[in-house]
Amino acid sequence: MDTIFILLMVLVMIASILLVIIVMAQNPKGGGLSSTFGGASPAQFGVQRTNDFMEKATWTLGAVIIVLILISVVITGKPTTAAPAKQPVKQETSAPAKQSAPAATTTAPAPVPVAPAK
Repeated sequence: MDTIFILLMVLVMIASILLVIIVMAQNPKGGGLSSTFGGASPAQFGVQRTNDFMEKATWTLGAVIIVLILISVVITGKPTTAAPAKQPVKQETSAPAKQSAPAATTTAPAPVPVAPAK
């Protein structure tokens, strides 16, 4: 599942970068690449088609990004689990047994060997 998600996110990033490049190549006043290649007149050498291509590419890449994101959400979404049935809590009828404290243990220090006197 993780590899599919990573693949889809890489595709979304590539489509996003292409979309940024195409949008930046367009001129907001209608010039853009068409004015760069064909001058001011859109009637020469089919320059109007460049604007059509750029507009279609923009819409197509936007749609591709949306579809890829929706697919990634559907594929990687975790299914909902039903709430577990509540089990009755067992109540103890008798008082809990008294716990005795552990016996205190004392440890005597180890005897120190005495060296014989010379």
